[in-house]
Amino acid sequence: MIVIILFFCSTNVFSQKKYEKEFYKNGQIKQEGWVLNENKVDYWKFYYENGSLQKEGHYKNNLEIKYWYFYRPNSIVEKEGHFKNGVKLNWWLFYDKKGIINHKCQLKNNQKNGYCLMYSNKKLVKASKYKKGVKIKEWTDFSSFKEENNLNDLR
Repeated sequence: MIVIILFFCSTNVFSQKKYEKEFYKNGQIKQEGWVLNENKVDYWKFYYENGSLQKEGHYKNNLEIKYWYFYRPNSIVEKEGHFKNGVKLNWWLFYDKKGIINHKCQLKNNQKNGYCLMYSNKKLVKASKYKKGVKIKEWTDFSSFKEENNLNDLR
């Protein structure tokens, strides 16, 4: 019984989750987040050298998971989307330099796979369909797009 208790105590000591921070040479924070057994886990934040947030999201065993946000050096959102085991999937939103959505795309295995919707001045101007990163169809008016597609696929 003592051996079992000692075993659990020793493995618990070696597998403690720690919060780590790394800094640039100029003293600004570079990254911060949780580490377990030398792997990034849970929530992490990364920063530009000017101190503004670069990206933030969750890890599991050093791989990006769940929803992530990416920012430009001036703190305006650049893109956001889903990861599973370090791979981009599902809907991703992409923003212009003012932080306004200019397109959103369905991704699978880090490439466009499904619909991409393009916007100008916050209005839908074009839709495209991709398969494994290759454009297979494009629409420039919403009525023809609606006729040819099941809008439930846009969820």
